Amino acid sequence: MPGVRGFSTLRARSYVFRLPLFTRAIVLIMVLFWALTLPSVWDVRHWGALIPNQVSFTAAYRLSTFPLVHLNFIHAALNVVALTPLMERFESEYGTLTTLALFFGPLTTIPAILYLVIETGVLRANNAVMGASMWVFLLLGMEAIRTYRSNPHLIIATYHIPTWTTPLLMIIVVAALIPNMSLLGHLCGVGVGWPRLPQVPGTAGMGAALDRDSSQPPRNLATLRERRPEDVRPIRSAALEQPYGRERGNGARGKHPAPGALNRGSCCVSVTESRRSLPTRTAADMSRLLSSALSLRRDPRILKLPPYLSLLCIAIGVVWLLLLPLDNYSRRTYISENALLPGQVHTYFGGSEQNVFRAYQHELDALADKNNYEINDKLETIFQGVGIKVGRQNYTYHSAGEAYTGESVYGILQAPRGDATEAIVLVAAWRSIEEQLNRNGVALALTLARYFKRWSLWSKDIIILVPPDSRAGTQAWVDAYHDAHDPDNVASLPLKSGALQGAIAIDYPSGQRFEGVHIIYDGTNGQLPNLDLINSIVNIAGGQMGIQTAIQDMKHHTSRYPDRLRTMLRGMLSQGLGISAGPHSSFIPYHVDSVTLQPYGEGWHDEMAMGRVVEGTFRSLNNLLEHLHQSFFFYLLMQRDRFVSIGTYLPSAMLLSANFTIMAIFLWVKSGQSAARENRAALARSSKGTSKDRKDSVTPHLPTQAVERDLFLPLGVVAGCHAASILPLFVFNNLPASVSYEPVVPCPIVFTIGANLATLTVRPLQMLSPAFTIFSLASAALPSVISHLLSTLSTPTAQHFQLIKSFSLLILGMCLATLATLNFSLAFLVGLLASPLTFVQPTRSVAARYSLAGLLSAVAPPVVVYTAAQFWNVPVVEMLREASFGWNVWGMYTAVVVWCIWWPAWLVGMVNVLGVISE
Repeated sequence: MPGVRGFSTLRARSYVFRLPLFTRAIVLIMVLFWALTLPSVWDVRHWGALIPNQVSFTAAYRLSTFPLVHLNFIHAALNVVALTPLMERFESEYGTLTTLALFFGPLTTIPAILYLVIETGVLRANNAVMGASMWVFLLLGMEAIRTYRSNPHLIIATYHIPTWTTPLLMIIVVAALIPNMSLLGHLCGVGVGWPRLPQVPGTAGMGAALDRDSSQPPRNLATLRERRPEDVRPIRSAALEQPYGRERGNGARGKHPAPGALNRGSCCVSVTESRRSLPTRTAADMSRLLSSALSLRRDPRILKLPPYLSLLCIAIGVVWLLLLPLDNYSRRTYISENALLPGQVHTYFGGSEQNVFRAYQHELDALADKNNYEINDKLETIFQGVGIKVGRQNYTYHSAGEAYTGESVYGILQAPRGDATEAIVLVAAWRSIEEQLNRNGVALALTLARYFKRWSLWSKDIIILVPPDSRAGTQAWVDAYHDAHDPDNVASLPLKSGALQGAIAIDYPSGQRFEGVHIIYDGTNGQLPNLDLINSIVNIAGGQMGIQTAIQDMKHHTSRYPDRLRTMLRGMLSQGLGISAGPHSSFIPYHVDSVTLQPYGEGWHDEMAMGRVVEGTFRSLNNLLEHLHQSFFFYLLMQRDRFVSIGTYLPSAMLLSANFTIMAIFLWVKSGQSAARENRAALARSSKGTSKDRKDSVTPHLPTQAVERDLFLPLGVVAGCHAASILPLFVFNNLPASVSYEPVVPCPIVFTIGANLATLTVRPLQMLSPAFTIFSLASAALPSVISHLLSTLSTPTAQHFQLIKSFSLLILGMCLATLATLNFSLAFLVGLLASPLTFVQPTRSVAARYSLAGLLSAVAPPVVVYTAAQFWNVPVVEMLREASFGWNVWGMYTAVVVWCIWWPAWLVGMVNVLGVISE
């Protein structure tokens, strides 16, 4: 291949193709981000740059993305050229996973945080930085310290210049030649690079390079893309190895080491002692400790621990969860927001309002058989008669082939002492959660609206909302209120007030006296209202009104461990499913704290007591000066007055996700050590001789080789399984539950003259149920098909299956760990059901293979969905229809977790079980 003077295109091409994996990925990402700056659709520079005043909790990604974004082509090209050899050297020495963890961890965030502290705290400026030059100078700082250990000074004329200052000289030169260069950013990179090298995992110290045998040929960095722990040789001194040392001359069997070995060891110790000024005994102890640590890393027994660690993580995670209901791990609830003052005011709802309530009941009874628009006409007349501004909103949602159409009516009671900047919502759906006529709930809301109108103490507007149902109507209204609706399906609101501070929904279909109030607080996707709102209602109802309160349908709670555990598990199941629990659930995603109040039982409390609970709650919310924020948003309630916070329960889900990550890392390491083990075993067998030879001979040093991992096939299998997960997600969320069809008669037959033809009836054709059956059968057969294709089209080895499982478990663990911070219950449930995937592996026994496949099929996502439907006595079609409605209306992401995270991991696990390892 042609080349120019001093440059070989063949060598350059070979160098590029042999770059390590992480270095290639970084270069490609930098080029991709530069390409994204060409169109004007998305401002990548402003999105990813490290801008001090733009860094916040929600924009913390800037601490890691700023090295990938560049100003222009020249900026990107120079950084790519400068970074590639440095990154390639670092990755070749420390491995791909270590480099990935460091450069998307401390080696990026620490310089960024240091820059932010100095830029904002000291310089009081707001200069943005971007580009990988901070990485370049960080790596140059590491190389400078490495060079300083072996060559402390650079002699120019008669001046001795310390070699660790070379990055500073380069920074000065770059600052003089290149305009708009961030001097502080480069200094932060060098400042972090200088002390970070001794802390990098896997290094033997700053002078480890000096301790290698000088006769050993130089390493080719391109061949060290994947490095095993055996490649790191321990530092040994001659003083330690004199009695039992293996570094002897050829054929030497005496007690004294060879002179060459003694000189090398002495040189190493003397250099260490002269530079560190340590006593000989201290140096010997450190060398012995380091040698023991490195020999422990090479101990094959270490690789037997990860499966037991994973099992231990699962067991501890489950036991951790079961311990939460105990008094030692849970706490009593308390009011954090002092401005609420629950139960501190006297409520006056009652007396003559009872007659008004009865009158509204009679008017609503006459509307029971009317359509939605006639009902809203009457409600609008009532609102206007009270003196409240009225608005109406139409909506139409489509889900599972069905249209959900309706019209909501609402009125805004303007606060006499407010400026329309804040509002509280009172919701009373026409149909209750159980699809019954919410007769008492709507009548009570109208009575409260008339009652609130007479009071002049309100500093926040009060909105009375009456949607036609408890599912879609509230969601459409809340979306439109925050301008997050689809104008094609949901109409805009003609009237609006200020920011919503809270919402209370009344679900009161029965007309009898009640025993207590059931507080429903679960939101969509496991979101929860501020705990202060629930505590306030419990305090008002129980402390002031003497009304019993209950949660999670535990209406007779004994405050013992079984009832606490049952309450907690019910809450986790409801939050894990992610469905809307009531009309209040639509408010929580918009940071509007809300609950649904549902009377239950037969007691002596009447509608006026329920109205006083609502009045007291509204009086407390009216006192707020800002959103509820003092108390918890992530919690698990054991009973109405006992809870655990996120810091207490989160470790259980994190342990379940950690078990997948531990096994993924274990399989990655194991995939790079299998060949070395075989070589070691073969050499051990070949070195056997007579008993005398075995007694006197020395075990030969086993040379180690870099094991190349074939990543193409494992990545392709895992990526293909995850790509296939889009199919069930799309089908179950878009396929109609049923379609209507009319039987076609090819040739009508007239039986008698004048006889009428039989009337053809329109029949519904089920779609979701057959689709689920077909998918379940295909899901059961797909692993066998993939395994057969793998064995036919390629020759999969044990390393391939190890890498396939490693990548799959790594993705699963990463997704569940992230999900645990958003929806703990869903992450825990999926992690527990997917835990058998950690321990399955290919086997050569046909009986064991199909036995494992049968056991793994018992926890397949379709089987779990079908089992849950049978347990709750609900048709599978109804569950799929509800999931489709949640996806299309509520924005529920449970289907994404089940079909796009759990199902691909299960599919890969089945492929591993049914896979046949090539000889």
